[in-house]
Amino acid sequence: QVQLVESGGGLVQAGGSLRLSCAASGRTFNRDNMGWFRQAPGKEREFVAAISWNSWGWSTNYADSVKGRFTISRDNAKNMVYLQMNSLKPEDTMVYYCAVQTRGSNRWDYWGKGTLVTVSS
Repeated sequence: QVQLVESGGGLVQAGGSLRLSCAASGRTFNRDNMGWFRQAPGKEREFVAAISWNSWGWSTNYADSVKGRFTISRDNAKNMVYLQMNSLKPEDTMVYYCAVQTRGSNRWDYWGKGTLVTVSS
């Protein structure tokens, strides 16, 4: 059974940094897309970042709101995906979710339960 477990959330001051981790288990994910999403209370879940496998290697993409501040990375040997978040802003305060899109799928198939990030002003 596939499981995704996020960690690393917490309280940080504006301008600070946090590193989120997501541990994936149940099988290997070497060629699957992995991503991060976030959701504020009463709002829809939104895309943050993804790391995808293409014929020319790994590629990343980011939401405009986090571009230049957040960095997604992965360690296939450990079945981990990370989100380094720098220059955090109060509007980044949300629950952050890790997700896996199985290779060939057109949707995000597996989700973690989330970790809360709170940025104080």
